Amino acid sequence: MSDADSGIAKIFMHGRSQAVRLPLAFRLPGDRVRVRRVETGILLEPMVTDIDAWFAELDRFADVPFMEDGRRQPPMPEPEDLFA
Repeated sequence: MSDADSGIAKIFMHGRSQAVRLPLAFRLPGDRVRVRRVETGILLEPMVTDIDAWFAELDRFADVPFMEDGRRQPPMPEPEDLFA
């Protein structure tokens, strides 16, 4: 089994930056990615530059209830009467 088949990428230096050469099956669209540290390593995500595509991505959360149990806001303290 080759590295490309097993999901293993090559890391190399490009000038003073570290770069990753992704196997063809893992190529991302565009020329930029969002990089985040996660518990077990680093996550690369494609950048969504088309606003319609961005809203379409949000649609996948449409069935997820938001604040299903309601809002649990602590009571606001009574303001001081500064002119009493």
